[in-house]
Formats: sequence, C-alpha cells, structure tokens
Amino acid sequence: MRSRFGRQELPYGVFTVPGRTDEPRVGVAVDDDILDLYAIFRDPVFGQPSLNAFMAQGREAWTSARARIRTALEQGVSEYLVPIDQAVLHLPFEVADFADFNSSKQHATNTGRILRPGQEPIRQNWWHLPLGYHGRAGTVVVSGTPVVRPHGQYLEGDAVVFGPTTCLDVEAELGFVVGRGSALGEPIPTADFADHVFGVVLVLDWSARDVQAFETVPLGPFLGKSFATTISAWAYPLEALESARVPAPAQTPHVPDYLQVEGSWGFDVRLELSLNGSVISRPRFDSMYWTPPQQLAHLTVNGARVRTGDLYASGTVSDADEFGSLLELTFDGTRPLTLPDGTMRGYLEDGDEVTLTAIANGTDGIRLRLGDVSGVVLPARDRAR
Repeated sequence: MRSRFGRQELPYGVFTVPGRTDEPRVGVAVDDDILDLYAIFRDPVFGQPSLNAFMAQGREAWTSARARIRTALEQGVSEYLVPIDQAVLHLPFEVADFADFNSSKQHATNTGRILRPGQEPIRQNWWHLPLGYHGRAGTVVVSGTPVVRPHGQYLEGDAVVFGPTTCLDVEAELGFVVGRGSALGEPIPTADFADHVFGVVLVLDWSARDVQAFETVPLGPFLGKSFATTISAWAYPLEALESARVPAPAQTPHVPDYLQVEGSWGFDVRLELSLNGSVISRPRFDSMYWTPPQQLAHLTVNGARVRTGDLYASGTVSDADEFGSLLELTFDGTRPLTLPDGTMRGYLEDGDEVTLTAIANGTDGIRLRLGDVSGVVLPARDRAR
C-alpha cells in the first residue's frame, strides 16, 4: 500500500529506481510522485542512503529545506519527479537507538485489568513518569518487510516450553525521530523538543505476548518485543504537524519540574489499524497522557545522550472507545474478533497482514495524511531444540 500525499505534507523518504537511480537517495513524496531532492538541489545531504546527514543539520536547515521545496514545486519540477510506483522505498533513516514508551492511560488500564485481575490496574509509578523500555535498533525495519513468527520460552499450563509464539500481537503507535543529538550528561528540557526532534513515523510494534509474559518479571520486556518493529517509509516533518497540535489531557498528580510542558503538545491524529484489509480499530492520539516532549525529557534526564537517528515510540495508542492492540481488542485472545470473511482472530496467524494508517486534523481544517505502514506474518523458522 502506498500513500498519496498532497503538498501540505511533503514527507521525506529514501528511494531507488531500478535501472535509473541504483544508489539510494533522499526524496519527498508529492501526490503520486517522488521529488528527487539530490537531482534538483545537488546538495550532498540528499545524495545519501539515509536522512541522517540532513537531520543532523538541525531545525534551521529543516525549515529552510521545506521552504526551498515548496518554492521549487511552485516553479515546476516535472523533470525531477519519479513515479512512486516505479520506486523502491528503503528505511528512511539509520536507527541509532530505539526506545518505546507506555503513555496511554486507557492502554495501561486495559492491560492492568487483563493481566492483573482484582488489582489496581495502573501502578503508582505510571502516574509520575513516562514508563518505557529500550529495544533493538537493528530490528527496526521499513514498511513491507515480512515479520517472521519468533521463538521463545513461555508457559503452557505449568510447563515451561520453547517454541514459536502462539500469541503474536501488534500495537499501533507513533514514533518520533531525533534529528539533532545531545551531549552526554546534558538533559534535554521539554522546551527544546522541537529543536531536537525532526519528525514522525508510523510504528507497528510487534509483540510475542506469551514470551513477554514469562520473561517480564522482574526486568521488563526483552525477547518478546525485540524481534521486529516496523516503521513507515516516509518520515513526516514535525513542522507539518504544527496545525494539528492540541492540549494534552490534564495530569494528576503534579509532575516534577523537568516534565512540565508549556504549550499544546498533544496531536489530533486518528490512527486506523487494519487486519487483512478490514479495519479493527481507530484510536485517537490526542488522548495520550504523556506527551512526546515529556518522553524526550525523561529519556535524557539522567544524562543519557541522544543521537541523530534515535527513535522513540509513543506506546500503544488506545482511547476510551478504540484500542490499539489485539491484547486489548480480544481480551488476551479470549474474546476473538470476527472478520468480515467469517474468520476469527484472538492473535495473529501466519499469512496475516497488518496495516496502520493515520490522519492528522489541522485547526485550519486541512486533513493531513501521515502515510501507512504494513507487515505480513511469516511462519516460524526451524530452531534447534
């Protein structure tokens, strides 16, 4: 599936055209085409196999490039356009580090009720800081990359077994891409968020729920989450989302000073999660309790540095009416979904295709497409016992 972008979006990606541009280079999606930025501007940062060199230049360069692209489009650029259906899209940036948060109050409530029945669903620490974990940068892949069903250890009754996961799930998320890095030992305040974060990608966070459940206590997610994370081929500039900013939910109890945020840093974004072509959920991002600036501030408050290409994801996007994971939608597989073709799903089966799309609603009335991301589940490979 390929998204069609208008001239309000202008997302960046990396592409090749077999037989024409065999070396990856940077382009911008416009309607049904890709504007070849290296061909039109001859700027070396656009002749690279990733966005990293461009992103490292910082906010002033990002704003300037967007203005230059718009001017060029107004003047006519037909000779620099490549039909998008002739191009091969690649991972848009080299991922330096990857972290994932748990920032939806509804998701935290739902998972607590499912996994810890009879207990308070949200634990005390969740209200005081954006909880997260570190994943594996090397398993972040571009949209369209197949996902092989992973192996791991999990419980069958009282027995510990090793085998392919039987509870393969996926979570609908937004990801935030760091452009300008920071120095070791220097936290990034929430006010500097837009100076460091280049843009947004769509994220499918794949999860082996049975493996995750067995390994999580006491150190948290590990192999159940690290086998694959899929991102969209197009990185959406943060600047383009300016008109979609809305107030985030009120936070109680009071958060520490380093997590205080000025201005509206929620986003009016509606995600759409589909399974085998059928929509199963449409969660809203504006309900997310912890905001992207708070996540970046917390990620660095201990002095940890960020680098160009660092990716951090929002965590599952769920709201009061729509849930962003099968764990929630099927109550841990015990209440399967019935798809239009009559098949039922508690968790994902081999051959299933998951697609995530998103629309941002601007205060100016303009609806902005954030693209799409998809992946097909392949059967587990043989493993030594």
